[in-house]
Amino acid sequence: MPTIDQLRAEAADCKRCDLWRNATQTVFGEGPPHADLVLVGEQPGDKEDKAGEPFVGPAGRVLDEALARAGIDRAGVYLTNVVKHFKWEPRGKVRIHKTPTARERGACRPWLDAELAALQPKVLVCLGATAATTLLGRDFKVSQRRGQLVDSPLAPHVLATVHPSSVLRGPEEERAINLDLLVDDLEVAASVL
Repeated sequence: MPTIDQLRAEAADCKRCDLWRNATQTVFGEGPPHADLVLVGEQPGDKEDKAGEPFVGPAGRVLDEALARAGIDRAGVYLTNVVKHFKWEPRGKVRIHKTPTARERGACRPWLDAELAALQPKVLVCLGATAATTLLGRDFKVSQRRGQLVDSPLAPHVLATVHPSSVLRGPEEERAINLDLLVDDLEVAASVL
């Protein structure tokens, strides 16, 4: 069984789909190699693509706040994404996120499966619809089942919630409420750690 460090080194040269062509680098997961809690998002964003680390941009700051409020130490969490390269389109001088296709998610799935096999987490949290449908099935609806523990062979305890970026994209007057709901969902994960 390869270690996380071995997987990260192998993924650095991944060309299983065309996303590597426009990405700065592969953004592999980070965190303790035997973390009990694994959070899986969709893909790296602009800041993550440039830094080479997951969840370091605006959504990462929202996630940091939500984790802290839920009583979870980010240093003990393994953070990763379904897709390891940033998919984007230009809009002026800005690189705007584009949702990865099923083929692109499928090309990256072996990396995510290998991460989960190496980590063997106690709790797995899918952040957003792309992560949830990739890992829990295309019919899974985060809007209907967020914060609920679901049966899955991926880990003893699995749940899905919104992606932290959705807190930022929502109406400003709803951001505090949406952040509170994200914290509530992460508290469910913390309760089974």
